[in-house]
Parts: sequence; structure tokens; C-alpha cells
Amino acid sequence: MRKNYFKKYVLLFVLITMSFMAFAQTGGITGKVVDEKNQPLPGSSVTIDGTTVGASTDVNGGFTITHLKAGTYTVTAKFLGYIASKKTVTVEGSVVTVNFALQPDNTSLNEVVVIGYGTVKSKDITGSVATVTAKDFDGGAITTPEQLIQGKVAGVSITSNSGAPGAGSTITIRGGASINGGNDPLIVIDGVPLAPDGIAGAANPLDMINPNDIESFSILKDASAAAIYGNRASNGVIIITTKKGQSGKPVINFSTQVSDATLPKEAPVLTAQQFRDYINSHDTTTAGIYRNLMGTASTDWQKQIYQKSISTDDNLSISGTTGKLPYRVSVGYTDNQGILKTTSLNRYTASVNLSPTLFTDHLKVNFNFKGAQVKQRFANEGGVISDAVDFNPTVPVYGSGSQYAPYGGYWQWTDANNTPSGLKSLAPLNPLGVLEQNDNESTVYRAIASLALDYKLHFFPDLHANVNLSYDGSRGSGFDNIPANAATNIDSYKDASGNYHSGSESKYKSVLENKLFEGFLSYNKNVKSIKSTFNLIAGYSIQDFKSTSYSNFYAGNTNTKFADGTIDPRSAATYPFYINENIMTSFYGRLIYNYDEKYYLTASVRDDNSTKFAPSSRTGIFPSVALAWRISNEDFLKGSNVLSNLKLRLEYGITGNQEGVGDYDYLAQYSLSNSTAQYPFGGTYYQMYRPGAYFPGRTWETTASTNIGLDYGFLRDRITGTIDYYYNKTKNLLEVISQSAGTNFSNVITGNVGNMENDGLELGITGKIIAQKDISWSANFNVSFNHNKITNLTAIPNPNYPGQAVGGVSGGTGNNVEIDQPGYARNTFFVYQQVYGSNGKPLDGVFVDRNHDGVINNQDLYHDHSPDPKQIYGLSSDFNYRKWNLGFVARANVGNYIYNNVASATGIQRNIMNPLGILNNGSNDVLNSGLTGNGSNDLLSDYYIQNASFLRMDNMHLGYNFGSFASWVSAFKVSFNVQNVFIITDYKGVDPELGYVGAGGGGIDNNFYPRPRTYSIGLNLSVR
Repeated sequence: MRKNYFKKYVLLFVLITMSFMAFAQTGGITGKVVDEKNQPLPGSSVTIDGTTVGASTDVNGGFTITHLKAGTYTVTAKFLGYIASKKTVTVEGSVVTVNFALQPDNTSLNEVVVIGYGTVKSKDITGSVATVTAKDFDGGAITTPEQLIQGKVAGVSITSNSGAPGAGSTITIRGGASINGGNDPLIVIDGVPLAPDGIAGAANPLDMINPNDIESFSILKDASAAAIYGNRASNGVIIITTKKGQSGKPVINFSTQVSDATLPKEAPVLTAQQFRDYINSHDTTTAGIYRNLMGTASTDWQKQIYQKSISTDDNLSISGTTGKLPYRVSVGYTDNQGILKTTSLNRYTASVNLSPTLFTDHLKVNFNFKGAQVKQRFANEGGVISDAVDFNPTVPVYGSGSQYAPYGGYWQWTDANNTPSGLKSLAPLNPLGVLEQNDNESTVYRAIASLALDYKLHFFPDLHANVNLSYDGSRGSGFDNIPANAATNIDSYKDASGNYHSGSESKYKSVLENKLFEGFLSYNKNVKSIKSTFNLIAGYSIQDFKSTSYSNFYAGNTNTKFADGTIDPRSAATYPFYINENIMTSFYGRLIYNYDEKYYLTASVRDDNSTKFAPSSRTGIFPSVALAWRISNEDFLKGSNVLSNLKLRLEYGITGNQEGVGDYDYLAQYSLSNSTAQYPFGGTYYQMYRPGAYFPGRTWETTASTNIGLDYGFLRDRITGTIDYYYNKTKNLLEVISQSAGTNFSNVITGNVGNMENDGLELGITGKIIAQKDISWSANFNVSFNHNKITNLTAIPNPNYPGQAVGGVSGGTGNNVEIDQPGYARNTFFVYQQVYGSNGKPLDGVFVDRNHDGVINNQDLYHDHSPDPKQIYGLSSDFNYRKWNLGFVARANVGNYIYNNVASATGIQRNIMNPLGILNNGSNDVLNSGLTGNGSNDLLSDYYIQNASFLRMDNMHLGYNFGSFASWVSAFKVSFNVQNVFIITDYKGVDPELGYVGAGGGGIDNNFYPRPRTYSIGLNLSVR
């Protein structure tokens, strides 16, 4: 018994001894994590580098890590909004105490923001400036740069002009400040202000820039930020900075993406069966004329013209340093097939960036070159889509009879005698035939080269001399060929011998050049003794814009001939080429002053001279001033644990606009009349020189802008945002005005008349909702409220001015549904008020007699809604879990209206059972409205003005990063992306979002090229 007890005691002693020995061989780390004010940071993560061992701090900031073997460890403490801290700790069998004092990570405040002619830290900005960097860009099949930031910035609306490849976008900042002067912002790429002119053969000049080469966007929204660009900044400035070389060993990055695009929605037209039922029930003719015109087929013409398309995008870049030369070289290829058959874009791009520093860091050189070749094939989009809506759904695509042979076998409307000239010229054409029998192709080359030199003077290092040289050149050419058997141009001319000539061949070419020289001095000094920082620039700029258009491709100085090679004698003889050129010279200066990082002043002025105006009126002075108070740096807020940033801004400035003005419109011009406008002398007709429209007194359109803003940050900047209110007043509007009869051969001219007001409120908020080691979630929300009103449109203010009719619509001749009139928003709908029956349907041709005079005429027209949205919302989210990433971007417009021209022109009985003796399809709205379209005022009915508010999810993406799974691989990512995910709207047409705002009206839906829904799979590989 005693032996058994003895054995047990011995075993217990051994176990206890072994436990003590084990404990003696392990240790731990304990400590506390505090902030810069010695306040605890609960929830901080403390980890052992290279392991999964770690702990989180408690409410007092304390932590403990146990069971560590003896040895030396690197310990890292992290907390969101603070700079991570590392310490080396040696554990020798005991518990070691290590404390961490973290410092705020003011990355967002110290972030360098690109502004005109320099950079500033985010905390020092006094104007309304928004920045979007590559980490925040939208993904997917992005063809043009502006699509990268869609929905990201309050007050910035980016709407794709159509679903065509490379169609580009309408960009408006704060609703735009003009009517006919243009509402596009100035775009500056690597210091090169781009010309606003389009390039022949390119749907959008920006599609020459590869989005994969872009590093960041800075959007200058208010005049105090934009006035440094003076005469071209009334509609804001977008500064694009491209990627540059990085220090270190070469890094190769390759990305590839395959996309599948589909048509999300067809235009709502009658099906073949609905069409037959409608004709059978509405054809009241004795002989059943329209019933007899129906065929036996059931053709969906929209399915005939649209297709599923496969597109690819491949990019390769190499960046690093050779010796002391940082470099980045990239090439890219994009093959974008449109969902409308025969439309496509093929783009080849190359870029080079060299950024050495010479003379012991006194001379910084930044050389950029971007080159592109874009080949596109176009279609007559509006005509084809319109014909697909209109064409009879009961006839086949191809006709078997001999009468269709002259038209390539495509079924077409023909007269009974079926002569070559018998095609009913007013009937819609076979839409597939129009597509396949038209070859419209272009090739465009563009090169942008810039050299920026920044020399820090050896004898005065606070003073820098800067020189910028750049050249932006493009050449576009193309052809538009239609064969002789195409119905679009069949038997278009009969010569004196009775011979018919059909088809057509035409060519075009243009060359654009944009040259810039700029020199400026910059002085930057921090005088600590008076707690002041000064930044000054003063400079001179000259920019030369030149365009040359060629048109003498064929004999006779004409650019059109028939398919058989015969010159079209009806084409006017033209000059071999046309040259337009304007030169702008500018002086500018700016002061940025900061006292004690609390009080800020920015003042700038620019003096512009443009040859677009007469010498007596070509000078424009554009000043600005901005004040800011960084309240959070005051002593009474420095100790706040809640409020991390608070800055109040107040800005005022004047900017200008010269767009919409011809280069020589201030000069009297004469041109030779064409062959259809000759004067008889005796028995002979002569071409004469005739005067063109000109306005010698025209000058700048100017916008005075006032802005008050607040930047804020809470909870160590886990929540940040801005609030801005602005008021813009534009005067000397560049507006199309009437001229007196007999003044010249144009009855309208663009002149300076009238004023317009624009005001709004912008709110943006960004939140880091979750910020942990393995999981993070951030979201951004922004909303913009905008309202514009024309206050005057005459040289001498006239409150009774009836306004300028705009917004032409199809379905008739000379019908306008919008008006620019003092007291109302730009492009306000001006229509008749529809009367409805007890069943809720419109009464055919019955409108409200608003002035009660017993007659319905233009005195009964009234001002309806505006096509501009009253509110624009943006929402984006990015969620990360370990190596997974999930995000989306959504937008909403509220209060915008559209005139549904598809319904008004086609969804009526008169169109479907056409008096020409043909059958047309049309909008299925005819089943609800029952309208005939026989009234003279029907097109101007407010029945067709529809609420186009919408919620659209632009982009949704899912990605997985495999990380560095090999020594030579730094990153390998796989992504899946959907664009145009869904849209929620009450609008009855194809798409409630139209991209055109400004002169001539907007908000009219007339056979819009639909935006595709695109599914993409992408791979990204980085090799070091």
C-alpha cells in the first residue's frame, strides 16, 4: 500500500516539475497601445510578424500574448487611422512588457492632390476639389477614361452617349454653366490642356487614351480652383495624371479581359401577332388595303440588327529604374465589338514615361508620350434603329421575287411597276440591308508628347523654374461606301442620257494640332518663425490650336461620287482643304498662403487673349480668391476624440468660355455658291460669292461662382466627407440669336446675349465601416442638388421675350418641344396639356384651352418639366475578406424627364397604316393610347413627356487575389465583372438616361443606341 502511494507521489512530483520546466521555457508579451494623446486605443491588433499569433487590446488598451518560446520577435501594433508601429522583442522565459504609442496616419490629409500648375496636400486645399485614384476606379470593360470615375464624385455627372464602341460620354460638372457655348469641362492630361475639337473618324477624342495608363483624376469644381485655367474653365476642369516609373527592380504587369455584351432590352414595339391583330381591327377600307399588305412571316427586326458581342482588352507594362532613370513603358490592345452589327472599335496604344532627376536632385525631368491607333467601323445608328422599330414585322428579311434583286435580295417596299426608280423613298428601309450594305470605316492616329522641366535654382533653392512643352497631334481619315444595289442610295441620279447612277463613295480626312509652350516660376517657403508657408507661381503660356480638313479626294474637288466611279455633279466644288487656327496667350499667377496650418488664403488671376475674338474684345481677366479655416487645429478642438478634421471654405472666382464660336466668326467671310444657287446673266448662270454670318463684337462668356464648403472627419477619419453650396451666374451667354433679314445669307448667329443662374448643394460621405486584419468594408455616398434658370436672353433685358424654340423631334417637320426662355430652366419642355377620358386614356387630338379663348394654338403651350435631373445620387461599396474582394457602383437620377419620341412618331395609327400605302410597325404604346396622330398638334402633347428618374447599378465586381505564390510573382488576381447590371425606372422607353445636355435641346429619346449589359472575366499578373 505504501509502495503504491509512494509511486503516486513520485509521479505527481514529476508532473509538477515538468510543468514548471515547460513554463520556464516559454514566455509572453504584455503591454498597452495608446494614441498620440496617451489615450488607450481599444480594439487595436497586436501581432507577431510571420505568424498568426496575436491579440486585440481591451477597453484600456491592454493586451497579452502568452506561450511564446524563447527567442526574438517582431511585434506590430495596428489601429485604423494610425501608423502601424513595429518593435523587436526578446523573450527569455518571462513575460516582457512592451508599450506602443501610435501616431495618427493623416494619409488622407497629407495626400498630394494635383491642381493647376502644381500640387498641394489635401489638408491645404481651399477650393472644391475631388480626387479619385486608381484604387477607386470602376472595373470591367472600360474603353474611355471618364468611365473610370462614373458615380464617384458629387456634382459630376458622366453619362455614356450611347452603347456604341468608343462613343464617349457627356460630362457635366455642377450642371454646366452655358447653353450654346458648350458644357464640357476642360480636360488636362499630364499638364496638356486638350483641344475641344472632335477628330474626324473618332466617335470620341478621349477613346485615344488607354484607361489602364491612368493614375488619378483631380476634378476642380469651383471657380477658385479652376480659375487658374481662365477662359476655358467655366464648366470645371478635370486633370488626368498618368502612371509613372517607380524606383526599384523592373516590375512587369500583364492584364487581360474577355467580355460578353448583350442587349438588355428591346424598344417596346408590336409583336408580329399584335401587329396583325391591330391591322385586322383598324383597317376600315372597303378593299382591305392594309390587310392585303401583310405577309406571312414573323420577323423581330431588332433581333436582326443586334448581336451578342465578344470583346477583349490586353495590356502589358514594365516599370522600374535603370541606373538613375525611372521609367514606365506600356502597350495595349482593345478589340471592342458593338452589339449593333457591323459596329466595332480596334485600338492599339503605347505609352512611355521617363522621370529622371539630374544635377544632384536640382533638375526634375518628366517626359510623357502616349500614342494610339484606333480603327472603327460605324453604322447609321439612328436610321437603322429607327427602321428596325418601323419595319413591317410580317415580311421576311430576304425576298424571293425578282423585284428584290435590285436591292441585293433584301425585302424592300416597291411600287407595282417595280422600276429601278420605284422604291418608295419615304418608306423605312430593310434595317439589316442598311447595315450590311454600308461600309463606313475610319483610321485615326494620335500622339501626345509632353516634356516638363522643374529646375531648383542652386543659388536659391526655394525658387523653381518650370518649362512645359507639349504637342498633341491627330490625323483621322476614312471612307463611307454604299454599293449600287443598296436601297439607301438606289438610282439616286439620272443623267442627261437617261442613265441611272446609284450608290456612293466618299472620303474624308482631317489633321488636328495642339502645341503648347509654358514657362513659370514657383516659390515655396516655410517661415517657421512666423508660422507661415508661402507658395507662389507666375507664368506665361501660349497654345496654338490648328485643324486642317481635306476634301479633294476626287477630280472636280468634290468628296462624293457614285459607286460606278462617276462624279456626282450635284456635289458642290470645294476648296482642296480648309484651315482653322486659333492661338491663346496667357499670363497667370497664384498665391497660396498658410498660417499655422489653421488659416489659408489662395488667390489667382489669369489674363487670356484668344484670336477667336476681335482684337478689341479678345482679352479676358479671370480672378479668384479662396479662404479656409481649419477649425480642428484650434486649441479648443485639438483634444477631441470624436472630431478629427473640420475645415470651413469660402471661395469666389470668375471663369470663361469660348466654345461654340468659330475661329474666324468675327471677320466678314465670303464663299462661292454651289451649283444649285447660281445667278443668271443673259443666258448663262454664274456661281457668286455670298457673305456668311459674323459678329465682330462677340466676347467671352463668363461665369462668376461663389462656393461655401465644409470638410469633416470623425472618429480618427473613419468617417470623412464634404458639404458644398454653390451659386453660379453666367453672363454674356453665347446664344444663337436671329439676324435681320438681308443681313447675310444666314438668319442666325452666335452672339453674347443674356444671363443664366445655376445653384446647388453637394454632399459626400465616405465611411470605413469595418477595418480589421482579415476583413474591411468601406462605402461612399454622394448626392447633388442642382437647379438652373435663364434670367435673360436679349441684348437689352426683355422680360416679355418669347424665348428660343429648341428640341426638334421627328415625326413631322419643324416641330420643337422645348424652349429656352427667361424665368425657366434650360431646355424646358413647352407643350400642350393633354386631355384624358374617364378611362384614363388620352383623348385623340384634344388639349386644354389654357387661355380660354376657344382656340387651341401656340398661346396654349405651357412650360412643363426639365430634362435635367434635380438630384443625382452615387453609391459605391468595397468589401474585402482575406483574399476576396466584392464591390459595386450605383447611381440614381431623380426629377429628370424625357420626351419619348419613339412613341410619338411611331405609336400612332397614322404611322402604322401609313397614307403612303405601306405598313409600319411602331411603339406598342398605341395599344394603350389609341391615338391616331392625325392632329396637327399631336407631337407637342405632354402625354409623351415621361418621368425618367432611375436607379442604375453601373458596376458589380468580384475578385480573388492569389497573392505572391512564387518568388517571381508579386500578385495574381482573377476578377469577374458585370456592367449595366440593372436599372429600375418607370420610363417606358429603352433607357431613361440620355447623354446630351445643352444647345439644341436635350432629353429627347429618338432611337437611342442601347447600352449593353457586359459580363467580363479578367486576369492580372505582376512579375518582379
